Amino acid sequence: MENFDYDLLSVQETRNLARQAKLAQTQLAKFNCEQIDKIIRNMVKVAEENAVSLAKLAVEETGFGKVEDKIFKNRFASTELYEFIKPMQTIGVIKDDKVNKTMEIAEPVGLLMGIIPSTNPTSTAIYKSIIAIKARNGIVFSPHPSALKCTLQAAKLMNDAAVAAGAPANIIGCISKPSMAATNELMKCDEVAMIIATGGSAMVKAAYSAGKPALGVGPGNVPAYIEKTANISKAVKNIIASKTFDNGTICASEQSVIVEECIRDQVMEEFKRQGGYFMTPGETDQVSRKLFVRGHAMNAKMVGRSAAVIAEGAGITIPPGTKVLLGEQQGVGQEYPLSYEKLTTVLAFYTVKDWHEACELCIKLLNNGGVGHSLSIHTENQEMVMKFAEKPVFRILVNTASSQGGVGASTGLSPSFTLGCGTWGGSATSDNVTPMHLINIKRVAYGIKDVTENTTSSHSDCVAQNSSPSAISDDQIMNVVNEVIQLLKQRGGN
Repeated sequence: MENFDYDLLSVQETRNLARQAKLAQTQLAKFNCEQIDKIIRNMVKVAEENAVSLAKLAVEETGFGKVEDKIFKNRFASTELYEFIKPMQTIGVIKDDKVNKTMEIAEPVGLLMGIIPSTNPTSTAIYKSIIAIKARNGIVFSPHPSALKCTLQAAKLMNDAAVAAGAPANIIGCISKPSMAATNELMKCDEVAMIIATGGSAMVKAAYSAGKPALGVGPGNVPAYIEKTANISKAVKNIIASKTFDNGTICASEQSVIVEECIRDQVMEEFKRQGGYFMTPGETDQVSRKLFVRGHAMNAKMVGRSAAVIAEGAGITIPPGTKVLLGEQQGVGQEYPLSYEKLTTVLAFYTVKDWHEACELCIKLLNNGGVGHSLSIHTENQEMVMKFAEKPVFRILVNTASSQGGVGASTGLSPSFTLGCGTWGGSATSDNVTPMHLINIKRVAYGIKDVTENTTSSHSDCVAQNSSPSAISDDQIMNVVNEVIQLLKQRGGN
C-alpha cells in the first residue's frame, strides 16, 4: 500500500465509506419509530459516557478551547438534543388533515455528508450523527485534518453505539485519510443525497457548488449592543461568559461590544471589574497583528486561546485573572482588524452617540462577515428589541450570552450546532438545523372540490359563443350583404 498515492487512497476510502453507508441507509429507511428511538437512546448514552474523554482528546489535538466547556458541548449535543427531538415525528404519517383530506408522510433524505469544523470537532459529530439517525439517514463525515483523531473517535463511538442497538453496520462513517480530493469525492458522489456543512466560508461555498442539496452555515460576526436601559452588570457578565465559553470557538459568540456615550464609563468599569482588559492602541495593534494572517483570516495558533496565551504571544503584559481582551475601534473594515470575526477571547469595543448610530454600526459589522447569523442586544426596552429585530440577521438574542443563546442552551431556540444564515448569508435555511430539515415529505391529497360541472359549463359557453353573431366570419357577412343588394335591385326594377 505504501506504493499508492495518498490522495488515491483517500478517494478510494471515501468511495467505500459512501457505498457502505448508502447500503446501510436503505435498510435503516425501513425502521419504525421504536427501533429508531432505541438506537438514538444508546447513542446518547455512549456520548454521555465519553463526553469527558472526547473533550480532552479534542483540546489535546487542536489546542482550541477548554476541556470543561467541550464536555458541556458534548452533553448538550446528545442529552439535551435528545430531549428536544424525542417528540419530533420523522417517520410515517406525520400529519393527517381530516378537513382538507391531506396527509403528510415523512421519508428519509438518504445518505448525508457531514463536514466537521476543528473548533467543535466532537460535539458537531455527535449532534449530526443523532439528527441523521432520527430522520433515518446515514452519514459520512469529512473531518478537519487538525481534528482528525477526535472526530474519528466520536464518529466510531456513534456508529458502534447505533449498531449495538440494532442499526445496520457502517451507518455512520468518517474519512480517516482526509484530503481535498476525498472531500470533493464525497461531495459529488452519487450516493450522497445532501450535504450538511459546518466550517469555513470556502468549505461551505464548495458544498453549495457540489450540484446537490446542501445545508451550509456561514461565519458569524456578532455585534453585542448594550443599550442605555440595560442591566449593565448582567450584560457584561453574559458577554464575558459567552466569549470565554470554550474560549470563543462558537460562531455565535460576540465579536464587538457597542455602548452609548452616556453609559460608556460604567460599562468599561464593569468589564474591568469582571476580568476585562482594555488594551492601549499600541497593544491592540500588536494583538491584531498576531491574530490575523493573510488579511483578516485567523491565525490558527490564536483560535480558542485564553487571554493570557494571546497576550503572551503578542508580547503584551496583562493583569493576572484577565478573561477577555478589548480593543477600541473607530470604524469597520480593513483598517480596523478587530471589526472581523475572532474565534477567541478578544472583543472590539465601540462607542456610539445613540441607538440610531448603534443600528448603523451593527449593519456595517454584519456586512463585514456576519450577515444572516446573529445579533445580541441587552436592553429593558421592548421597543428597542423590535427596532433591532429589523437588522439583517435571523437570531436576535436578548439579554443572554450569545454563544449559549444562539445554539439554544440559554434560549428556547432549537438545540443545534448548525446555525443557518438564510439567503442573506448564502445559506439554504435560516433555522437552527434539526432532524426536520433532514426529511422529505410526500403528500396524499383526496379530491374535495367537484370541478367537472364547471368544466362542462365552460365548454358549453364556448360552443354558444362560437354560434353567436359575433362569431360569424367575414365571408358569411359579405354573402348576406350581396343577397340584400340583389333583392333591393329586383324590387327597384318592379
